[in-house]
Formats: sequence, C-alpha cells, structure tokens
Amino acid sequence: MSGYVLATTVGVLFALGTFLILRRDLLRVVWGITLYSQAANVYLMTMGGIAEAGFEVVPVLAHHGEGVPETTDPLVQALVLTAIVISFGMTAFALVLTFRVYEENATIDVSELGGGR
Repeated sequence: MSGYVLATTVGVLFALGTFLILRRDLLRVVWGITLYSQAANVYLMTMGGIAEAGFEVVPVLAHHGEGVPETTDPLVQALVLTAIVISFGMTAFALVLTFRVYEENATIDVSELGGGR
C-alpha cells in the first residue's frame, strides 16, 4: 500500500513541477525546478526500499532484544540528505538571481525578458 502512496506522491510532485516550469512568472519557474528536485529525492528514497529486519543489517541494535525494526538503505538516505542540502542552496541562489533580474528589468515575466517575442 505504501508503494502506491509514494508513487502517487512522486507523480504529483513531477506534475506540479512541470506545471510551474511552464508558467510565465520567473519565480514560479524557480519553484517548479525546486519541486522537480524534491520529487527526484522522494523517488530515490522509494527505490532504496525497506530491508528485512535482522541483526546483520543493523548491528547496533544487536543488544536491544528481539524487536529489530525494518530499515532502509542508509547510503540512499545519506545521498538524499546531501541532495536536499544542495537543492536548498541552489534554490536560494536562484531566488537571489530572480530578485536581481527584477531589480534590473522591473519585471519577472519570462516573455518580456526574452526580447519581447
């Protein structure tokens, strides 16, 4: 059941990202790219899967009795955490660039910035 929920979440995030990227407002384009990166992170976490419980998978929990919880792959979690930090930095940079474009051109409409076509 959770696989369907995660697949639906990834699909909705990619659809909203595509919708926002196709807008004329530069700020919405930045948020669309941000949604794309978050959708990719959720996709990676979904593909990481859940491992069966066992002491060989999580040796730290060997002294905690019989109730070893199911775990996900820690490598995928580390990579996604790194990707979240990088995408946050790139989003902040893109927002600063959008502000600079607004200061220079007094608009953030993409069609007006493209030379009036």
